[in-house]
Amino acid sequence: MFIHNKRLMYTVRVARPDPDLATLMLEQFGGPQGELAAAMRYFTQALGDNDPGRKDMLYDIATEELSHLEIIGSIIAMLNSGPKAVLSEGMEEAMEMRTLTQNSTSHTQQILYGGGPALVNSSGVPWNAGYVDTIGEPLADLRSNIAAEARAKIVYERLINVTDDPGIKDALTFLMTREVAHQKSFEKALYSIEDNFPPGKLPGDPRFTDTYFDMSQGEGNAQGPWNSGPQWEVVADREQQSAVDGGDGQPAVKLSATQKAAMAALVERTASRPDVDPVTGADLGAGPGAGTTTPVEK
Repeated sequence: MFIHNKRLMYTVRVARPDPDLATLMLEQFGGPQGELAAAMRYFTQALGDNDPGRKDMLYDIATEELSHLEIIGSIIAMLNSGPKAVLSEGMEEAMEMRTLTQNSTSHTQQILYGGGPALVNSSGVPWNAGYVDTIGEPLADLRSNIAAEARAKIVYERLINVTDDPGIKDALTFLMTREVAHQKSFEKALYSIEDNFPPGKLPGDPRFTDTYFDMSQGEGNAQGPWNSGPQWEVVADREQQSAVDGGDGQPAVKLSATQKAAMAALVERTASRPDVDPVTGADLGAGPGAGTTTPVEK
């Protein structure tokens, strides 16, 4: 059940309309790192989680994210309020309106959405459920949540840096700070699970859990605790990086007699002829700059 309070979670004061800034703010309204994506991510996790403590936390944070969505949406609406009134009431010429919004997609906001916040990102791409990466395994979802809050914090930092409006900076700082708080909650929830690594139930194959394959070699090779030390067995030899299971490294599938016959017919029908140099359309139409082509008999 939801009960709405008409007071915002945080007081917002906007110094002046700025449709270009409103366009950027859409990133946290309908973008992949935005508040709606976060709310839906945590709601879906809460619905499927059987642990009462985590379920309660996820519902709390999901509901708070909706309050954050309301703050961002209010900022967008206020930043668009001046141009919205001008366009709606026909108080200025079209050229003046285009000049006002020439460096952004805010004209799209005005014409299609009437200046209100749309469920799109700053490039006008519609919000979609692909932003919600819930997989239904707490050890994976909590790690994803921590990363999502970190990404959202970075976006808020960048938005803070592109405005000089003190009221907007203040509100964005609050939202950014809440991302930090949520990361802490998710970290505590993750590490309150005794066996929290690796995610899932099945153990890794012990032949490979401590192996580091040095696949990118050459100038710039570096060592650190992520690829060296007593924890790791480093495999740098190129020959040892293939067929690591001890097999021949070749793919194989068992087919029935009927399937084998059909496959043989397919291979024969689609076989290439390496002994033939066919004349192609590129050869027939070759002109200056075509490079070397197969001679065409005239």
